[in-house]
Amino acid sequence: MQLEEKARVLRAELASVSSLVVAYSGGVDSAYLLHVAHEVLGERVHGILADSPSLPRHEHDAAIALAAARGWPLKVIVTHELENPLYVANPVNRCYYCKQELFDRLDAYAREHHVARLAYGENADDAGEFRPGQMAAKELAVLAPLRDAGLTKADIRELSRRAGLPTADKAAQPCLSSRLPTGQSVTREALALIEAGEKVLRESGFHVYRLRHLGETARVQVAPEELPRLNDGALRQSLAAELNALGFAQVEFDPEGYRGASLR
Repeated sequence: MQLEEKARVLRAELASVSSLVVAYSGGVDSAYLLHVAHEVLGERVHGILADSPSLPRHEHDAAIALAAARGWPLKVIVTHELENPLYVANPVNRCYYCKQELFDRLDAYAREHHVARLAYGENADDAGEFRPGQMAAKELAVLAPLRDAGLTKADIRELSRRAGLPTADKAAQPCLSSRLPTGQSVTREALALIEAGEKVLRESGFHVYRLRHLGETARVQVAPEELPRLNDGALRQSLAAELNALGFAQVEFDPEGYRGASLR
């Protein structure tokens, strides 16, 4: 199917619902979904940003600023996944409990405001991956219009460029909990430490980065093309000192770099 046809299929699906809540994070997929839904449904679409300690403050602020700049309707709600011991235990399906909390909150909002359906930004690439959150979406019949239209991440980036969205080339930013290894408890303190550490990396000029919280050790990962900067001895020494000051006893620098989905 050609890209233009996929875009038409997306608009047709959105036009088929009377009103819609869109789970919005400010990322590539959800921003494009909210953009098109707003064009199709106007005031009948409700963008919802879920706020919790796993969402970096700069991502929270950027998502709100983008919605305001584009005129998208947006409400911020607070989610409480950290009150669920099953989430805090950080099992391999941690994302299920996060999405379950998110969709339960969105469902309650939809019922209160008489909104017909819920939707989120799963795309066609996600369909073949291990995504525990998909089960939570199925349980509440949450729509995935991008996936249903066959839109891949590359498609969404291209359509976002055509729409003039600044998210077109944005790197993926999974929640801060993803920086913790499976089985290491998710705590507010750990998330705050990860956020502070990644702020150091961001303010040092890195664009794609992860700070892995491995107990007392921080493992720094950056995109392969940014490794030459990271290999600068003086910069490494400065980064290590700042991360030590935050509370990490040891700092490791991954020699292979970060090779996540954000680079595809």
